Amino acid sequence: MGLLDKVFGRTPPVRPQLDQLFAIPDAALTLESAIGMRPTGLGSVSFREVEGGASAAVTTDVQALLDADSGPAVQRSVDSYGYTWLLVRHEPTDVPGLVTDLHAVNDTLQAAGFGSSLLCSLVSFADDAGRRLALVYLYKRGTFYPFAPLDGQRRDNALELQVRTALTHELTIEPDLSRWFPVWGAPGL
Repeated sequence: MGLLDKVFGRTPPVRPQLDQLFAIPDAALTLESAIGMRPTGLGSVSFREVEGGASAAVTTDVQALLDADSGPAVQRSVDSYGYTWLLVRHEPTDVPGLVTDLHAVNDTLQAAGFGSSLLCSLVSFADDAGRRLALVYLYKRGTFYPFAPLDGQRRDNALELQVRTALTHELTIEPDLSRWFPVWGAPGL
């Protein structure tokens, strides 16, 4: 960190700690026992592709890597903000396998020089009442937050706060609620 950064109060970005994703299987057990939210077997990674062939090649490599392991389980889409999403599918009971694949996607993108383009990863949950929930990992912050969408682009804030409380000792939860941005229409949610 340089002198001007200190003078202007800038802080360096937090280096993503991708191994934190491996805490999700334990968090999934807590969510099921405490709140009744069960994994859906869906998870996704969001990143901004850069122009050119290198980005397309990395995306193709990631898809080939995961498809070789588990069959045609990866779907690529682009949202209205221009972010690319890679949706990974597993059996709902295979949370460790899902997290391993999400970690592999992130690690591959980061190793190829696209670490600064990573936005977030999410793992989806649902309960018998039809409530939906995602645990979202923010790369640039190195933290998680819960996102519980409702119909009409509304959020179930009570559920999000309940999840925060339940997972405080399991995951590094983002303390700044203003950074809990909605991921409307995220694949797998």
